[in-house]
Amino acid sequence: MNAGKSTAMLQVAHNYEEQGQTVRLFTAAIDDRFGVGRITSRLGLQREVETYDADTNFLDIPRIACVLVDEAQFLSVAQVQQLHQLAQVKGVPVICYGLRTDFRGEPFPGSAYLLALADDIEELKNICSCGKKATMNIRVDEHGKRIREGEQISIGGNERYRQACGRCFYSGSH
Repeated sequence: MNAGKSTAMLQVAHNYEEQGQTVRLFTAAIDDRFGVGRITSRLGLQREVETYDADTNFLDIPRIACVLVDEAQFLSVAQVQQLHQLAQVKGVPVICYGLRTDFRGEPFPGSAYLLALADDIEELKNICSCGKKATMNIRVDEHGKRIREGEQISIGGNERYRQACGRCFYSGSH
């Protein structure tokens, strides 16, 4: 959360397009925080993009310069395997942006497979309120009180989630 994933993705798309190359950008259909099919960064950049859901088959994508996927934690295991095949067999660069774990510290299935199959992983840094590197996410209720149980997926932004370092995540200081 708040590490600049969407901003980085939009910059990569711009770089390809500036060179006259075609990219396909996707975000999860279930992420409707800023409208379905819209990637929006905290810096104000935004763009209409394609959405993916459980029925999306990434192997159906025709040859293009690059595929960019936002909210990649919501990919299914099969979709991660499709994207890996797209990159390895068809030679299409695939760049995914997403979270590793949920508010309980549990990996998202799509994220676990992305981490296992990725040729390269770049971590975008964020800072905990204590000043240390944030690697975890904490879900909070409407009063800012930490929620420790519930469904793995609950769409929200800064009003629902806080980033935390491991120490703050486990100590409950948020």
